Amino acid sequence: MTGSQQIVYVVEDDEAVRDSLEMMLVSMEHKVHSFPTANEFLEQYDESMAGCIVLDIRMPGMDGMELQKELNSKNSILPIIFVTGHGDVPMAVEAMQQGAIDFIQKPYREQELLEKIKAALELDAEQRTSLIEKKEIQRKLDELTPRELEIMNMMIDGHANKVIAIDLDISQRTVEIHRSRVMHKMETHSLAHLVRMIMSVR
Repeated sequence: MTGSQQIVYVVEDDEAVRDSLEMMLVSMEHKVHSFPTANEFLEQYDESMAGCIVLDIRMPGMDGMELQKELNSKNSILPIIFVTGHGDVPMAVEAMQQGAIDFIQKPYREQELLEKIKAALELDAEQRTSLIEKKEIQRKLDELTPRELEIMNMMIDGHANKVIAIDLDISQRTVEIHRSRVMHKMETHSLAHLVRMIMSVR
């Protein structure tokens, strides 16, 4: 995931703060989309969004923590940085327990926020790469026949071909053929690699 595909989503009800944040981020060559309310962001939210959210914790209507809970219910992986006032620190700590990656107190130094955003975008890229890899592994698994899946599970449990043949009451040659097809469809030549792939999606 490259930086050019990522967007910093600013959700802040204070227009002056929102505009200032947007100008600062654009000056640092970030792509920015701003929203004055949590509801407006939620209406635009799509799981394909890449980047991070800079989210005010206290807003009229739906507040930042309520938006976070809504996004969690949608299995969003967008990293969230909460912007908080001094009295909101306990709320921010709770928000981090709910999955936010960081919070920053007002008034904040621009450089500090930029560093947190940089880390959030790096995390987002890593998570999306991992998600793509897992979806590809699952696609390959879905192409296995029930028998191939059965034999693959016995393979990764460490059973030798001879043992698999006895347990399934088939010839060892048949096991070898199925084993070869499993490795071909999963695009690997290593049992250790196959085990790692399967563990990553379980």
